[in-house]
Amino acid sequence: MKASPVILISTSNEQRGFEFRDRSASLSHCYTRAILRVGGTPLLAPVVQKKKAVAEMVTRADGVMLTGGDDLHPDLYDIDLPKKIAAKAVGIDPQRDMFDFLLIEATLQQRKPLLAICRGPQVLNVALGGGLVTDIPAERPKAMKHHRNKEAHKLVHTMQLVKGTLIRKIYGRDSVRINSAHHQAVGELAPMLRASAWTSDNIIEAIELTADEVKNAPFLVGVQYHPERLVEKHAEHRKLFRAFVNACRA
Repeated sequence: MKASPVILISTSNEQRGFEFRDRSASLSHCYTRAILRVGGTPLLAPVVQKKKAVAEMVTRADGVMLTGGDDLHPDLYDIDLPKKIAAKAVGIDPQRDMFDFLLIEATLQQRKPLLAICRGPQVLNVALGGGLVTDIPAERPKAMKHHRNKEAHKLVHTMQLVKGTLIRKIYGRDSVRINSAHHQAVGELAPMLRASAWTSDNIIEAIELTADEVKNAPFLVGVQYHPERLVEKHAEHRKLFRAFVNACRA
């Protein structure tokens, strides 16, 4: 039997770590438990800004998972963004931004499977030339409430899955109930990406490669919600991690 696929998982910078109260790597155990549950072996990637080191980490892994975290720096996607809107971006960490960009570059260059969660699809879209909704309440005032962190383990929204997409194939249905814990969202899509799931208020909930790009390409899915917080009680969300780990195993 083939060894358990190694999944490289991005982390955040914690401002004050436990041991010496200095900057430290941080990641919710929900991500690692989700990977372990479907037969993968998690490997945490600390925030580093050395291109060669990031590329080597990706080389040693079978797949990469981008995780949640704070907001991207607005200058990365819109240098002309009004100051009032730009001020809505919180917890900006340029080191994490650069690390995620390097991780995406290495993953695509090495053609490794990629699963992106929450901040993940946002930074993925921006890295590939797309845009970002900096703050849903400010820019999409008619949208439903998406920033529901206190209910992160509950099903609060329904997303519609686009026919003919990979995520539709994975879930095997046309709609799925999800949680929601974000105030930003994928904006104008990068040329090589398409929206594969939406909520009823026209907020993108999932992205993947376009039909042209997906030919002979490895697994690539980005989801705005947090399936890692749903896998324990909601079996349908294990399908996403299982499909990703199986792609890494292949």
